[in-house]
Amino acid sequence: MATRIIRTDEDPILRKTSRVVENIDERILVLIDDMIETMYKADGVGLAAPQVGVLKRIIVIDVGEGVIELINPEIIEEIGEQCDSEGCLSLPGKSAEVTRPQKVKVKGLNREGKEVVYIAEDLFARAVCHEVDHLNGILFIERVKK
Repeated sequence: MATRIIRTDEDPILRKTSRVVENIDERILVLIDDMIETMYKADGVGLAAPQVGVLKRIIVIDVGEGVIELINPEIIEEIGEQCDSEGCLSLPGKSAEVTRPQKVKVKGLNREGKEVVYIAEDLFARAVCHEVDHLNGILFIERVKK
């Protein structure tokens, strides 16, 4: 495992749409392991592959209950609303109030290529939405109500 450099706001890769992972090979597994190490070292709760310069649809999240790895995540249901302060490892020192769903249902693949589904609530739901936004080239500052 290795710590990767986290791209910051001025990096154009953060505004691009990530590509679907077609094949879970050794390179993808190394990327996931590196993302987890990078997220923990930066003291974050989530990280998306574009944040380390890779335009692949991969996110990792740990809101205190162990790491969740999702390849090709897709939010398939949103329920309710919550508004809270968000920050981002790619926007150091910035935070703002962002409205997100209170609860989401997200599906994706695990590292073995098996489909997994999570019902995420509260901070977990916020993290899922935040990281999936990264895969679509959206930063949280674009979600702030003007």
